[in-house]
Amino acid sequence: MNTGTTAVADATTDATADVTTDVAERVAHLERRFGDPRDPGNPLGFRALLAAEERQELLAEAEGLLTDEGFGAELVPAALGGRLTRADTLARVLRPVFRRDVALGFGHGITSLFAASAVWVAGSPEQQRSLARLLCGGGRATIVHHSLAHGSGLLRGEVGAERTADGFSLTGRKDMVINAHRAEALVVYARNLPSTPGAGSHSVLLVDPDRLPPGRMEALPRKLTTGMRGCHFGGYAFHDCAVGPEALVGSYGEGVRLALRTFQLNRSLIPAAVIASVDTVLRTAVAAALAGRPGGPEGRHRPLLAGVFADLLAADAMATTALRALHLVPDGAHLAAAEVKYLVPDLLRDDLEELATVLGASGYHGGDGDGDRGALSKLLRDLPAAGLGHAGTAACQAVVIPQLPLLARRSWFRAAEPPDAVFRPGADLPELDLAALGLAGGDDLLAAGLAATATRIRDSAVPGDAQATLKGYADAFVRELWALHDRCRELEVGDRAALSNPEMCALADRHALISAAGAVLATWERLATGPAGDACGAHGGVGVPGAGGAGGAGGFLADPSWAVLALQRLGGRLGLALPAPPTGCVDRVLHEVVERFRAGSAYDLYAAPLAEGGGT
Repeated sequence: MNTGTTAVADATTDATADVTTDVAERVAHLERRFGDPRDPGNPLGFRALLAAEERQELLAEAEGLLTDEGFGAELVPAALGGRLTRADTLARVLRPVFRRDVALGFGHGITSLFAASAVWVAGSPEQQRSLARLLCGGGRATIVHHSLAHGSGLLRGEVGAERTADGFSLTGRKDMVINAHRAEALVVYARNLPSTPGAGSHSVLLVDPDRLPPGRMEALPRKLTTGMRGCHFGGYAFHDCAVGPEALVGSYGEGVRLALRTFQLNRSLIPAAVIASVDTVLRTAVAAALAGRPGGPEGRHRPLLAGVFADLLAADAMATTALRALHLVPDGAHLAAAEVKYLVPDLLRDDLEELATVLGASGYHGGDGDGDRGALSKLLRDLPAAGLGHAGTAACQAVVIPQLPLLARRSWFRAAEPPDAVFRPGADLPELDLAALGLAGGDDLLAAGLAATATRIRDSAVPGDAQATLKGYADAFVRELWALHDRCRELEVGDRAALSNPEMCALADRHALISAAGAVLATWERLATGPAGDACGAHGGVGVPGAGGAGGAGGFLADPSWAVLALQRLGGRLGLALPAPPTGCVDRVLHEVVERFRAGSAYDLYAAPLAEGGGT
């Protein structure tokens, strides 16, 4: 026996367990501090959050709690005094906030990270220390982005920077900047003046608004929005505004490259956090379906509730895979990140529409006055404002579509399967290094995961109707990938006319759904057959303290039922003629839905304990 290897493996398992336990405790602590959101007397509950939105502000008590908890440290790398080491654990810590209010998650959370990311990648030591002190101390940073970031007319406008003997002179305006009136640091993506085309067209400047010359930066009026009404969207106009040379982040002309690197974290993290918001609506729908029905939801609601839960697990599998790929496959994570931002919001919007039918049919009003219904309406307003609408989809299509002919030629069915830990939630990861992320190229890790996992499932001899169905579904998605491969090989690489037609958007849609299937299959396989270190809790969550056995030892996530249901729904969106899942799959998943509701556990891969219990 190789005792040295065993000792290293044991040490890695211990380190992983420490990280898993730490993040679970941080999540549980935040849940306890926020309290039951459905309690009408809770000053941090839905009723108070909705009242604050009516006043067009974030709930002051909720912001005060996050400041008191030092929440800004979650956004700062550990090397700079913060708590940020892993992208997947950051998503988990964000969920208690997003579970209650998407606007709070942005307004007192990840907007500062999105601004600071360029500084974490390329800033000088002094810039990094200064911004770290600000965020750890409860301050905010905001991002003044360039047009490449969005492609939305609402957000149009740009700031230019001309080099001078004393640094830079800023001109131009940006009308829609979140936290514009409350930020103590601005990260400005400015077009170089005179204008320079290509990858070197923009530079990044870290600006302290309190140190600018008087009258040279004008704060523009607040813009009221339909969604995220509590957030302060304002803007800036710069009038020949001088900033010193020390403001430059990284190299002159590095702005586009920095944006393309940091977008990968943004695109993966936002959908991963928003899953918790839809969790809240599913919990409300389950309460409605169970009201007065001790035997469980009525027949017509059973497949719907089980299906939405399967969608949430599929979305979490896809987002978690992309977040872990940032650490483990940095040269190929950009495609997975774009696919997550491309598909997961569509899945969640479909789920909300389905859940609305349960709530409407039941006439459910909840136990908190208008809190439950208001939370659903608010979420439907907030998602597009959070960048989860058409503009976000178009930006991700621009990443995916040009790569399809290249992937067909060099990656699909040729690339090696990515590292096992990419698909294993809770497994150890190196610290996040955004500077290592590639801008283009690399293999399609989700397609490679699909092909390799489908082969192993096909060759396995595990009995059971669900397992047999899973094999058939896996083969169907592999055939669909082959069909996509054959069609995309016909396309000329770099043919702009071919790459901009409607058919290409449809091919990108299909690729995203196939990618999600790859994430589901590969994640389920790891949870079903993983080592003892990857435990499932009493309700089947990953890495929950006090877990009751390895993924292959009977936890819910080791059961193929959820994967079958998730793949069946993804196949339906693709138009695949898949056989119906066995009745037992729906029953098993629905049982878990009800059990998690009654236990007060999250509807995600981790089944984290919540501050609300569903009761009996």
